[in-house]
Amino acid sequence: MSTITTNIKGIRDTMRKDTGVDGDAQRISQMVWMLFMKIFADKEEEWEITIDNYESPIPENLKWQSWAADEEGLTGDALMDFINNELFPALKDLDFSDSPQAKIIRAVFEDTYNYMKNGTLFRQVINQINGIDFNSSTDRHLFNDLYETILKELQSAGSSGEYYTPRAVTQFMVDIIDPQLKETVLDPACGTGGFLTCTINHKRKQVETEKDQRDLQTTIRGIEKKPLPHLLCTTNLMLHGFDVPAVRRDNLLSKPYADWGANDKVDIILTNPPFGGIEEDGTETNFPLKFRTKETADLFLALIIRLLKKDGRCAVVLPDGTLFGEGVKTRIKEELMERCNLHTIVRLPNGVFNPYTGIKTNVLFFEKGTPTKDVWYFEHPYPEGVKSYNKGKPIGIKEFDLEKAWWGNRDDEQYSSHAWKVSAEDIKARGYNLDIKNPHQEVDDLASPEELLKKFIASEKQISSIQDEIVKVLTEALK
Repeated sequence: MSTITTNIKGIRDTMRKDTGVDGDAQRISQMVWMLFMKIFADKEEEWEITIDNYESPIPENLKWQSWAADEEGLTGDALMDFINNELFPALKDLDFSDSPQAKIIRAVFEDTYNYMKNGTLFRQVINQINGIDFNSSTDRHLFNDLYETILKELQSAGSSGEYYTPRAVTQFMVDIIDPQLKETVLDPACGTGGFLTCTINHKRKQVETEKDQRDLQTTIRGIEKKPLPHLLCTTNLMLHGFDVPAVRRDNLLSKPYADWGANDKVDIILTNPPFGGIEEDGTETNFPLKFRTKETADLFLALIIRLLKKDGRCAVVLPDGTLFGEGVKTRIKEELMERCNLHTIVRLPNGVFNPYTGIKTNVLFFEKGTPTKDVWYFEHPYPEGVKSYNKGKPIGIKEFDLEKAWWGNRDDEQYSSHAWKVSAEDIKARGYNLDIKNPHQEVDDLASPEELLKKFIASEKQISSIQDEIVKVLTEALK
């Protein structure tokens, strides 16, 4: 077991002893803000060397090195008094007018809370965190793996399935979209930053100069409205080498649709917007009348179309309900097909998001600028011997080799059982219903009409007999 694994396990076990930490969600939130402070302190050591005349936005007495680094430092009630009455009020009200780093800190702590009550246990956690060196490439690499474990734990903490897209799905979407170094990439509902970090890793292969590194840092953008995933995402990007992560705490749906202008548009959108959710009353009035709905996924799809530049590309995860839904959903799909080339829909099998949701999902790929002529469908099969995915056996990236091989050879007969093409005209004739089943699937063998009728009559007789028996029993009981 690595040192970091031991440290994180120790932190978890210590926090569970504290009466103020109620459940896994609070424990993770507590752990992450403390890790953020340590990561920020380690980054500042680096910035003092790499950034000319760097000045910390944190007052000297509030820096991690001042109150946390000494193992024999503040503890007990004195420590808790400092955390609750000095550290948190100051960080929540930090002046960020002259410092982008200060802006990040204030955004992180705006809705973050200290749940621990026992100052002795708090000191034990601090000392365990001090055992991790985030300037060490080995520790940072190991922590990235553990970070994903923390995210997975978050799913078990309650209603947090919206935070995590399986790594294989994220990787596949990024690989297909293939973001180039100078292309701006946005996730408008970024959660903990899975799409952003995957894009960073993809783009980093193209970095050769310091200018390339600056281009990388300025072209990755995320928006997240909830405090805990925002904190997780910010920390995640800092672990991936970003000095000032462009992750904004905001709700994109709360801004009037008409106010999004040319300067807001991006080259690429990669996202898994929350679906099945309902936005606050009045949010839908920010959108044109034809798009007004309280269904979050529908509003995000309308907004994505708006935010893409001409020739911009998108890959988005959407539920089956979006494909076959009517009313507002129909009008948004018409907008999508008229303004964008919806060239591919990859239909994912049941269980991809297990155990967090059983909703069946799809990945839509489209480019803005030309209307859709044809839509290619590809039905992702289960691996041989697999009937569903679960937490222990999730979908794997190697499974998408099939789609990748087909992508540039769509008429190849060897993929015919998985792929089919439907014209835009046919989809319009269906009322923009995109829920089109695989025509190559074997239809279940049905019995003849005569046999089905015999079975129906037999079932009817059995039901009638049971009803008579129930009446008989009740009559006897009433006597």
